Amino acid sequence: MFTASTLTGGKPEQYAQLLEQARGLMYGEHDRTANAANLSALLFNSLPDLNWAGFYFFDGTELVVGPFQGLPACVRIPLDKGVCGAAASSRQTQRVDDVHAFPGHIACDAASRSEIVVPLVHNGQLVGVLDIDSPLPARFDADDQAGIEAIAAAWVATLG
Repeated sequence: MFTASTLTGGKPEQYAQLLEQARGLMYGEHDRTANAANLSALLFNSLPDLNWAGFYFFDGTELVVGPFQGLPACVRIPLDKGVCGAAASSRQTQRVDDVHAFPGHIACDAASRSEIVVPLVHNGQLVGVLDIDSPLPARFDADDQAGIEAIAAAWVATLG
C-alpha cells in the first residue's frame, strides 16, 4: 500500500524521495492512464507552488488532455502551439520562466506564470508530455528539471 511521506533535505534529495514514491505508486501497474492519474496527484500535492500538473497524450495528430490536477485545461494542443507543443515537436524539455514571453503560449489558466514540460517518448515514438505549471515566475530550475525528467522516465518505463 502506498503512503505519502513528507519530503526532506535539499531539492535533489526531495526529488529522489519523490521518485521512490512515484515508483511505489506505479509498481506492478502498466495502465498508462492509471499511472498518469496517480502521478499527477502525487506531483500536484507534493511540490510547492503549482497550479497544474498533468499529462497530454499524443493521438497521432495533436496532444489531447489526459489525467491532471488543477483547473480545467485546454483539451487539444497542436504540436506547433505553446510550450507543450514545443516540447512534443522538439522532444526536448521546455523550462520557461515567463510563459507570457513564450511565442505562441496557450493560456489555459491565466494564473500560470512559469512552466516545465517534459516530452514522453517510448521506443522512439512520442507518447505525450508531462506538463507542470506554476503561478510564480521562474519557479522551475535545473534541479526541478532533472527531478521531473526522472519521474517522467519512470512513467515511460511502465509502458513496457
